[in-house]
Amino acid sequence: MARSNVRYGLNKGFPTTPIAKAVRPSQRKGVTSARTTFVRSVVREVAGFSPYERRVMELLRNSKDKKARKLTKKRLGTLLRSKRKLEELGNIIQESRRAGH
Repeated sequence: MARSNVRYGLNKGFPTTPIAKAVRPSQRKGVTSARTTFVRSVVREVAGFSPYERRVMELLRNSKDKKARKLTKKRLGTLLRSKRKLEELGNIIQESRRAGH
């Protein structure tokens, strides 16, 4: 959208066209690449789950969600990390149920 030469408002001043800015590496932070996703899946397949993850999955199967949340928060440090881990393990449980039946 070209800026107009109106004297007031957001588009005031000399008529110009904005230059598109290049995406910086810092703006890509947190976006996982296909390679990273693949490597993590291979590591998960080879190494399996850590003991606390197995315990949390058992708690989730027995519908002890609050206890599982407390345990993951204690192990991981923050509630946001805990929620993400619970979501991940919950999805894994669902997939295993689908594969089993």
